[in-house]
Amino acid sequence: MADPQATIVIPTLSAGGELRACLDSLLGQSFDAFTVIIVDNSGRSLARQAAPRDPRVTIIEAPRNIGFGAAINLGARHSAAPFIGTLNDDATASPGWLASLLDALARHPRAGMAASCVLLDERGAIDSAAMLLCADGSSKQRGHGAPPGAFPSEEEALFPSGSAALYRRELFDKLGGFDEDFFLYCEDSDLGLRAQWAGFGCVYSPAALVHHRYSHSAGRASRLKAYLVERNRLRLAAKTFPAHMLWRVPFASLARYAGHVASIGSGSGAAHEFSRSSGGPLRLAWYVLKAHLALLPALPALLAARRRIRAEARITPGQFRALARRFAISPREVAAQ
Repeated sequence: MADPQATIVIPTLSAGGELRACLDSLLGQSFDAFTVIIVDNSGRSLARQAAPRDPRVTIIEAPRNIGFGAAINLGARHSAAPFIGTLNDDATASPGWLASLLDALARHPRAGMAASCVLLDERGAIDSAAMLLCADGSSKQRGHGAPPGAFPSEEEALFPSGSAALYRRELFDKLGGFDEDFFLYCEDSDLGLRAQWAGFGCVYSPAALVHHRYSHSAGRASRLKAYLVERNRLRLAAKTFPAHMLWRVPFASLARYAGHVASIGSGSGAAHEFSRSSGGPLRLAWYVLKAHLALLPALPALLAARRRIRAEARITPGQFRALARRFAISPREVAAQ
């Protein structure tokens, strides 16, 4: 095999049949100068039971569940390839997935990130055609639920979903990879926004098709997800938003909370699913309060990171705000998903 041009890192916790299907799809790629690193977060060597024996596949066993971002960082440290890919263990890539992402980055040399067209496996609709940013720090998939052909053009995007993405090694090394303190959720948003500050753009490739089982790992409306998404969107805003965007965060948060209340009343949306399956509206309110309380001890580290980002920035706060406006999603749209 030629020297690997890319390493695809797959964190896994359950390491079941979905992981085997994911690996089979990668080993059938039309572009073959790549390696795969599976980071087994199960703590029980489960990946060895599911992974095929192939010289391109390496398994690294973490002693415990170290989270998504830390697992990607661990895999990246064991690779010298010029491109680092991320793929969820419950996703399957089309044969031309990796080639399409590499071609897109070759055509856009100023881009440091490439976003896939991720389809919902059970419905065939779009899961993610890159990501959008809300004024409260929430991030959501562009085009979620739309028909597969809704975004047919290769074009600039804000940042990719970490469920299926490709990054230049230069970006990854310069920014230190994912912020491991996020543990799970929003770590791709954090890396993407830090990359934009550092002057690395993102390109979306509609030909890079992936099928994904939505929130297979933690559940669409689990208690863990409710807390971490709320906690991490606050960290994201405190760390990456310029000052003239921060003042809007509380007001956008209130608008989103109002949307969640409305969705619970109408019987739709993630807030309704959580309320029905995980303890009711008061339980959801507790996780919101808990997330805000968790921000206080984290503030010194977040402010230090904020200063580093601004010191090394290659774009102005005004340019960052223009990007955020261009790829914005409203609080009520976030609440409706």
